[in-house]
Amino acid sequence: MRTETVPLRTADEVLARLIEGNERFVRGEARFPTVQKEQLAAMAKAQQPYATILGCSDSRVPPELIFDAGFGELFVIRVAGNVISPEVMGSLQYAAVHLATPLFFVLGHENCGAINAALAAKHGAQEPSRIAVLLDNILPGLRDLPPELITDAETHAAVEANVRWSMHQLLETPEAKARLDEGRTKLVGGVYELASGKVQML
Repeated sequence: MRTETVPLRTADEVLARLIEGNERFVRGEARFPTVQKEQLAAMAKAQQPYATILGCSDSRVPPELIFDAGFGELFVIRVAGNVISPEVMGSLQYAAVHLATPLFFVLGHENCGAINAALAAKHGAQEPSRIAVLLDNILPGLRDLPPELITDAETHAAVEANVRWSMHQLLETPEAKARLDEGRTKLVGGVYELASGKVQML
């Protein structure tokens, strides 16, 4: 059962909580608490997540588990390749305006299928139309990858580049600029290592 009762007020406090949770997860000491009916009833009235996570749909990368977070603690948006679309942007804006989470976290991961498909498309591979639309959201962020990279290095660099591309798109919005200038919000990115369970901060 969780013992934290003091609300998290700042983005730095929230980021420290996420990093501590991931460290517990990596050590094999995650709490994965069950939730009592009383807690569920209380949460049914309203949600108060302390962080908003934009992550990939990959089944191996569940943010609640890898940050050792409980019910109601994270507002999670998951889409293949953690891409930015109007729907994703609307969800993020909802988190900012109505939930006031101080921290926004873009979470990529190693060996991302969407990134691999985007790299293949960059070299001429074809995908069905709706997947192609998804890849069109990723490809602009991969334009500046060094051409001399070999496959594994290219994939790793592309994952990082895609996280930074998503962050860049968010930072270009007037709303994000205003909130960051006011010091009310922090935007960070990271890459989850599939084998170790570690989230490497960018």
